[in-house]
Amino acid sequence: MQKIVVATSGASGVNLGLKTLELLPKTIEKHFIMSKSSKIVLAKEIGAVVHKGEDISASIASGSFGVDAMIIAPCSMNTLAKIACGISDNLVTRCAAVMIKEQKKLILAPREMPFSAIALENMHKLATLGVIIAPPVMAYYSEQQTLDEMEDFIIGKWFDLLGIENNLYKRWE
Repeated sequence: MQKIVVATSGASGVNLGLKTLELLPKTIEKHFIMSKSSKIVLAKEIGAVVHKGEDISASIASGSFGVDAMIIAPCSMNTLAKIACGISDNLVTRCAAVMIKEQKKLILAPREMPFSAIALENMHKLATLGVIIAPPVMAYYSEQQTLDEMEDFIIGKWFDLLGIENNLYKRWE
C-alpha cells in the first residue's frame, strides 16, 4: 500500500490540504500533520493517522518507515525556508528532510503572492534537489465555475504529480 503524508503549515489555504487528504484514494495509507491548533476530532473525520507537529519521533520521521511521497499544502514561507536550509525542528520539516534524503517525491505548495526574491531563491534551491514546487495556481482551460471546481483542478494536478489517477478536472483537449 502506498503511504503519503499530507501536511499543512501556515493558515491561509489550509482547506486545500484537508481536501487533498480527503480526496486521496482509500487504497493509500494516509498520514496527516497539522499545526498545534488541529483537533483530535479531525482525525476521526478524515480517516487518517494524525501526528502532533512537534513529535519528531513519529513513525513518518524515519526513512525506514517507507513513506512514498509527501505534499505540504499550503506551505508557508517559513516552512519552505527551513526545508531549504536543512532545519528539521518539527515533524513537517523532519519528514520533508527524510523525503529529500531518501529521494522520494516531495511537493511544496507555497501559497503567498507575490514571492520575494528570498522565497524564489529557496524554491530554486529545493527544485535543484528534486523537490516539486507546485503552488495552487488555477488554469482557465478546464472552465472552472466555482471555488470547489478550482480546488479540484489544483488537487487533480497535485495527484497527477504523485501518479494518482483522478478525474478531478477537465483535461486539455
